[in-house]
Amino acid sequence: MNIPSLPGFDPEAFNRYLKNAGWLMVARVGTIFLRMVVTAIAIPNYLGSTQYGVMNYPFVFVSFFAAACALGMDSFVTRQLLQQPDKRDTILGTAFRLRLAAGIFVLPVIYAAYLLIARFSAEPLTAPFHYIVIVSLTCLFQSVNIIDCFFQARAQGRYIMYVQVGANLLSALLKLALIVWEASIGWFIWALLLDAVFLAIGYVYLYQRKGNRLTDWKFETASAKHLLRYSWPLAFSSVAIILYMKIDQLMLDAYLGEAALGVYSTVVQLSEGWYFVPMAIVTALFPAIMNARRDDPARYQRRLQHLYELMTVISVAIAVLMTVASPFIYRYLLYRPEYAAGAQVLSVHVWAGVFMFLYVASGQYLLAEGYTSLSLARALTGAAVNILLNVWWIPEYGMIGAAYATLVTYASTALFVIFVPKTRAQGWMILKALFFIPTIRRLTRR
Repeated sequence: MNIPSLPGFDPEAFNRYLKNAGWLMVARVGTIFLRMVVTAIAIPNYLGSTQYGVMNYPFVFVSFFAAACALGMDSFVTRQLLQQPDKRDTILGTAFRLRLAAGIFVLPVIYAAYLLIARFSAEPLTAPFHYIVIVSLTCLFQSVNIIDCFFQARAQGRYIMYVQVGANLLSALLKLALIVWEASIGWFIWALLLDAVFLAIGYVYLYQRKGNRLTDWKFETASAKHLLRYSWPLAFSSVAIILYMKIDQLMLDAYLGEAALGVYSTVVQLSEGWYFVPMAIVTALFPAIMNARRDDPARYQRRLQHLYELMTVISVAIAVLMTVASPFIYRYLLYRPEYAAGAQVLSVHVWAGVFMFLYVASGQYLLAEGYTSLSLARALTGAAVNILLNVWWIPEYGMIGAAYATLVTYASTALFVIFVPKTRAQGWMILKALFFIPTIRRLTRR
């Protein structure tokens, strides 16, 4: 199979990795379709904006802590498995135990944080404490997802497809059944936990079916120190990324109430649902980038430039499509009148995806070069910018202010590398891709 000859593609460079990328894309396409139909359309229409806001509050609240539990080690574990396949059981066993321990440790922290906020809040919090307790258990089950790194290292994206599409299909059917059954919101909170349970069961089942055994996993103190030493900046980066991606929803709830959170949550689902695309592409093409860095520096830079161009083409196409479609989505699919304001907000929020695509792509460069501290710095910068802009714009402009804050924040993080001397060249490459300069040059030469 050959990559289409579109501007920014380098068929010779990426063709050998396309098969694995294809499986990853199929998995994410299945996920996004189910998510948009069920989570962003069916459930909001059934619950209404207020109850949908209540449902999303514990998910958003726990997501900050769940990011910390992952310890930022997925990419590093995949790299370790590629370099030391004979130490598979030690690497996976150590990473799993570290993540499980982090999940256990963070549970009382989640509960303490919730109770502390409730103690000083002027109004009762949107979701009751037992909803937080239920959703927080996802921090334990997600530790099993380290098996994903095993399949990535072996370029077996089809097994990831089986797990993710299967788990999301079960989740979607369950939630549709709850709607038909006319279940109360509490059942949908349990369904959020079951999303993580289904995924964990799927990974364990396929891992063992391929002849591997979890009982062979071993913990090694030296490996634990090595993993933590190199992954801790990425762990903090993950928390900061979740902070600036999710904090606007909690702030909207605090300023405008759960109904506004419910409407804005539909926007986030429809806009950020596309973020599977850059993650699938860069995950599959990371070996190609690393090999070029080792063997041919010129090709390494060329591949990065083409990757930025590819991300720009795809993200701009998605943004244009969703901008045009947003009035129709909120008129005919999200048909409750209370959701109508989401159309304008979506038409702004979706353009933040252009910078998120470039952020993910440039993250591969930072990882390849070992600039994990810069990854942390730009994530923290994004968190600070988003919080300040939301404090300023949400009271003044409401949901559309939060959308513009997201757009500015994502732009600042994607272009962060241009302000650092040793990464400035990458920043100029991103800007050239963003304004289609290499594509225009190729077209004018013909």
